[in-house]
Amino acid sequence: MSCITIYHNPHCGTSRNTLAMIRQSGVEPNIVEYLHTPPSRAELKALLQGMGMTVREVLREKGTPYAALDLGNPQWTDEQLLDFVEQHPILLNRPIVVTALGVRLCRPSEAVLDILPNAQIGLFTKEDGAVVDTRNTASPT
Repeated sequence: MSCITIYHNPHCGTSRNTLAMIRQSGVEPNIVEYLHTPPSRAELKALLQGMGMTVREVLREKGTPYAALDLGNPQWTDEQLLDFVEQHPILLNRPIVVTALGVRLCRPSEAVLDILPNAQIGLFTKEDGAVVDTRNTASPT
């Protein structure tokens, strides 16, 4: 079993880049395609706590029912927002990665480097052609 979990959407370029960076670090992560296997409410709360973020901060607007549900309205409590995420997992921004070093919403995908045990993955070319050079990056301790 892997010590890294990624809440992944294979249709998302940022999520694919993050997964590729994890693999390039030498680890095959536990992949949770959260649209097919959504995290439970307790798991969502644990992820939010680990990231130090609120539900509102991890809501995705683009390509979701965010506007139709009027989720930008401050009337919604965190518990109500969690209800919406449970009903519409696409509202959860991605990818979220969990390692022994922490939990991150990996937007941009390079944010995963902060929590990889082996962050020096060398040169990495993202799908858009951008090159990430981690050779001079100190690994977290």
